[in-house]
Amino acid sequence: MTSSTAAAAYQLAQVNIGRLKAPLDSAQLKDFVDSLDPVNADADSADGFVWRLKSDSGNATDVPAFGDEWLIINMSVWRDVDSLTAYMYEGRHRAMLARRREWFEMVREAMVTLWWVPAGRRPTVAEAEERLLHLRANGPTPYAFTLRAPFPATSHAQGIDELADKQSHKTRRM
Repeated sequence: MTSSTAAAAYQLAQVNIGRLKAPLDSAQLKDFVDSLDPVNADADSADGFVWRLKSDSGNATDVPAFGDEWLIINMSVWRDVDSLTAYMYEGRHRAMLARRREWFEMVREAMVTLWWVPAGRRPTVAEAEERLLHLRANGPTPYAFTLRAPFPATSHAQGIDELADKQSHKTRRM
């Protein structure tokens, strides 16, 4: 399999979890909440965008993460790292990033991770939580990585092997 064939066989999943400073219906978060629909519409029409997690509300602010009502989750799938990066640092999303400290607490542990999924498969919240915990415990690997330390789609099989090894070790310890 060539690297371009491998890349087309996989898409980039991302999760970003934030701890709110105030309730979503508070005055402090009004600008954030008012920006959700336009920013999500920008994502939906962005080059390379594939899918995003949303509930009946049209966003994912009411989807639980780690069983903590103060955490909100943003999870999406993109064609590749370049398309995600282009969206993140342009337009309304960039403006929201610049204001994130107004709305979200500073958390010392990793709250963002990326991983490759087979094209057409949609990740689950449980999978995103697992990948994030893996990143926190192991740093960037093909199984869970960051924009600062990305791995190519061709490393996806290596990430799956890494998970299988980890599961095997857990089973032997039980």
